[in-house]
Amino acid sequence: MKYVIGRMPPVGAIFFLQFTMPLPVLATQGHGGIEGVYAHQMAHLFFIISMGVLIYWLRDRKLVAISGWRFIQYSGLFFILWNVDAYTVHYIEEQLDLLKIARQGPWLLEVRAPEGFGWLSRLYYVAKLDHLLSVPALVFMYLGLKRLLHEDSTAAGKVHP
Repeated sequence: MKYVIGRMPPVGAIFFLQFTMPLPVLATQGHGGIEGVYAHQMAHLFFIISMGVLIYWLRDRKLVAISGWRFIQYSGLFFILWNVDAYTVHYIEEQLDLLKIARQGPWLLEVRAPEGFGWLSRLYYVAKLDHLLSVPALVFMYLGLKRLLHEDSTAAGKVHP
């Protein structure tokens, strides 16, 4: 194996080692104390406001009549919903301190709520499915940008035969 790596260029060796000896990668990020949570929550609020301004701007300038911009508007709406969802989950997990969340295995979490707060554990469960909002946001953004690129290239072709 050393012989194979020795003959690879350095970038190829690094790429090869990443797939043969991977390190654990976690998909979640800690926020480093309550001030990190506050900064993160403010970023979600800023993102919500930014997407709201984008949607307002697109509608005010009547750009949503163009299909690419309309898809970007839908993307902004899904990003707003995703940020509200993420804000809610962060608030429940790190600020309310009502739920007790314990990892039971690689694919299993136990969520316990105090008496009378069963609805909060169900809300937490549904809100943790945030990919149901972020993936459509990214797909709409991709489709909008793709349509704008296609419309621009066809318009350029018509202007310059």
